[in-house]
Amino acid sequence: MDLDLLTIISLAVAMLGVGVFAGVLAGLLGVGGGIIIVPALFQLFAFMDVDLAVRMHLAVGTSLSTIIVTSISSLRSHSQRGAVDWQLLRSFGPSVAVGVITGTAIAGVVSGAALTAVFAVMALIVAWYMGFAPDDLRFARELPGGARRAAIGGVIGAISAMVGIGGGSLTVPTLVLCNYPIRQAVGTAAAVGLIIAIPGTAGFMLSGLDAEGLPPLSVGYVNLVGFAILVPVTWVAAPWGARLAHWIRPRLLRLCFAGFLFVVSIRLFASLV
Repeated sequence: MDLDLLTIISLAVAMLGVGVFAGVLAGLLGVGGGIIIVPALFQLFAFMDVDLAVRMHLAVGTSLSTIIVTSISSLRSHSQRGAVDWQLLRSFGPSVAVGVITGTAIAGVVSGAALTAVFAVMALIVAWYMGFAPDDLRFARELPGGARRAAIGGVIGAISAMVGIGGGSLTVPTLVLCNYPIRQAVGTAAAVGLIIAIPGTAGFMLSGLDAEGLPPLSVGYVNLVGFAILVPVTWVAAPWGARLAHWIRPRLLRLCFAGFLFVVSIRLFASLV
């Protein structure tokens, strides 16, 4: 059998496992798949001996490509239920888009080690929030307006694009900490995810066109095998996790996810040394 064909088959089988894992955890914990898919892909590409210089870029770009589809579906569902604040998006979305472009440009020129470190730090922050932040913690009575709102949107867009998440892991906590209703925070975050994923995916594709050491069927830093398999598999597996969630206490779920992200962060830091 041709070596490239064997590699593609092995990659497809491994992606099935990653998709099931990410889908179940996303449904179980109620989080976006990106925060799970990126470290899972990073470990998979490490197992396949993909060069560390492009490993995290490839994981982030592939994750962003899957978020395009999942965000569209999620946005439609939340919009039908009136849970998307379109007025907020009109003032918030443009700055998020600018942040995405900035973050993608930075990710295209920094080393794989630097990108890995950014994700590791991000995972630690989310782990703290999920595991230790009080449910009634609030930083403001409402989301600031004007330049401060634009700055918040820009930071969310830049970081989300750099680490391959759809924005839910940052957008939802940010809105909730600013006294925003959780239902609308989640629905609005789905729209933010789409704003992040489309330009982010395009940017990672373009910036990786001349990269060396990528696995077969990759367009820049987006692996098409991963995209084709992860989207339907995570879609099917997410309800399994959602059903399992009814058997576990919510507080225990948050602590388990925090522990998972903490371990992920430590492993990523370890890979740098």
